[in-house]
Amino acid sequence: MPDSIKNVDHIGDFTLEEAISKANTLIEAMGWIRQFRGKTTVIKLGGSILDDPHELMHILLDVIFMESVGMKPVLVHGGGKAINRELAESGIAPNFVRGRRVTDLPTLAAVEKVLAGELNVFLTQEIERLGGRAMNLSFQTTNVLFGQKLVDQPDEDLGFVGEVTRVDRNVIEGLSYTDQVPVIPSMCEGDDGQHYNVNADTAAMAVAQALGADKLVFLSDVNGVRRDKDDPDTIIHSLSSAEARELINNGVINSGMIPKVEACLETLGRGVKKVHIIDGRLRHSLLLEIFTTKGVGTEIHP
Repeated sequence: MPDSIKNVDHIGDFTLEEAISKANTLIEAMGWIRQFRGKTTVIKLGGSILDDPHELMHILLDVIFMESVGMKPVLVHGGGKAINRELAESGIAPNFVRGRRVTDLPTLAAVEKVLAGELNVFLTQEIERLGGRAMNLSFQTTNVLFGQKLVDQPDEDLGFVGEVTRVDRNVIEGLSYTDQVPVIPSMCEGDDGQHYNVNADTAAMAVAQALGADKLVFLSDVNGVRRDKDDPDTIIHSLSSAEARELINNGVINSGMIPKVEACLETLGRGVKKVHIIDGRLRHSLLLEIFTTKGVGTEIHP
């Protein structure tokens, strides 16, 4: 060690060894940062993460870091629990059919108030408060998701539930190029101006496909695809499309994970390069998944 630093034992609040370790971590991440600089990552945010301020803060800090090192993160969010609370306050009982929220006019008003209003603004303000730059894109500002009423089953009417058929990528990319994080609620507008409630997973898929995203990340309540769904230690960190289909066929991927993985495979077939399923409750899971070799979730690739 050079004589000039032999007697240095602290740098700021850290010991010299701690400071060197932090520098080594940055150097290790540099290769990944250079690889993904300028690339678009669409992040689907929802579930219990939105209800935990601590978990949400760390996710948003990860998003800000990604933008700060030259990546182009795009946030698409749901908000089912917040919608249920709004409905309860209005005396409206939630109604679901095969996992989809039946959306009549009173329910649509609650969904729009929460998703396109309160939650969309809150997430944008939180990113700004934490030091980033963001813009909320909704019916109240600039809408970027357009679509139509979803007709899933001929004899089944889900009300004002829609599917995205067009994404205004110019607005989203314009914000990304000015170093702002677009924040998009999972709602769309029909040609006649009618607003629709959209499943957040499928909304994120539509955005990722329209942007030709390098990555689509689903923040989940599980750590990824597992060989044993009840054992987190059996996580599969990397899967090809063919391997994923084989695991579905032989029953390793089962129950609620099947539609999520099938959605990932569909997205890969439409121009998205990689899809990740990670546990958003793990502190800094986004950074650990993207900027480390092994990651902490499941990466599905063509």
